[in-house]
Amino acid sequence: MWTAWRPDATAVLKDKKARASLARYFAVMLDSKLAKFIIAKKLSADFNKRDSLAKLWKLHDQLTEEFYSLQENFDSHQKQLKQLETPEKSYLDLKLEIANRILENCHFCTRRCGFNRLNGELGYCKCGTQITVSTMFQHTGEEPELVPSGTIFTLGCTLQCRHCQNWSISQWYEKGEIFSPERLVKPVEHLRKSGCRNVNLVGGDPTPWLQQWLETFRHVDVNVPVVWNSNSYYSEETAKLLAGFIDVYLLDFKYGSNECARRISDAPDYWEACTRNHLYGKEYGELLIRVLVLPEHLDCCTKPILNWIAQNLGTWVRTNVMFQYRPEWRAHEIPELRRRLTEAEREQAIKLAKEAGLTNFIT
Repeated sequence: MWTAWRPDATAVLKDKKARASLARYFAVMLDSKLAKFIIAKKLSADFNKRDSLAKLWKLHDQLTEEFYSLQENFDSHQKQLKQLETPEKSYLDLKLEIANRILENCHFCTRRCGFNRLNGELGYCKCGTQITVSTMFQHTGEEPELVPSGTIFTLGCTLQCRHCQNWSISQWYEKGEIFSPERLVKPVEHLRKSGCRNVNLVGGDPTPWLQQWLETFRHVDVNVPVVWNSNSYYSEETAKLLAGFIDVYLLDFKYGSNECARRISDAPDYWEACTRNHLYGKEYGELLIRVLVLPEHLDCCTKPILNWIAQNLGTWVRTNVMFQYRPEWRAHEIPELRRRLTEAEREQAIKLAKEAGLTNFIT
């Protein structure tokens, strides 16, 4: 089905720990189970555009429970896709309607800027209503279980990490290319058909474009796992909309301290948002966590992050302890970030992961 781009990307197919922590992802990847968005299109939702947002959310909460019962029926082969008619309005359509309302008073991310994007107002992320793409391609540099990954890099971000490696994308230094959701369908399907194991929504950050992604997948007809590759700085409303849509939560866990988050990434209340969204990811999908180790931040960030993961998500959760840090963009503004990691820091990070009890981490 796909080309083995890297030896570890082939070996991971037999990795018991990886397959246990991402069991449903592997099944969807191998077409033995259905991606969540496909199931969501089969669940009927009785609403109209005159309904209040509160009423829509109440229905959404109810249908989220129904969705996971339906998913179980599909997963256990008690139901077949062909047995269900496509409803006039679906659970996925309901998500899209709620997302449209959020655009009027934008609060997809933790900042809750409140700008009316439908009227052309732009908030912190500078994202409007037309999804803007930097690149899309078969990515061979992701975690082995994802490779080759059908990555779609969109412009804009909800953070301003001083050391951002994708700063030209996240901060709109690139012009990018505007896509309609309908036009995005073909490249999404092509990535899957050309051998990608998933479609990887990344940036920047995908959060500001959630409405456009929901609209896109209303029209996608191929079975493909959807990966939400995010900085974790999104609102609880966004977390609810992702439930029953996203298969794999590929989430950054950037900081163990709100002070570090504010100073380096301009991210107030990062810890609270990040921990909440990881818990949502565990409940409603499968997690693959990225912990980028920063110079001189092992005690304040790496250690509390790894301990929290082990204690709240499980020692078995798939965690990538990343040593790829390099000074980029405005890293020179943060004294300790002007250099790469030392060998001692890398060894200490591995020691911290083991001491936390993590049994399924990679580096």
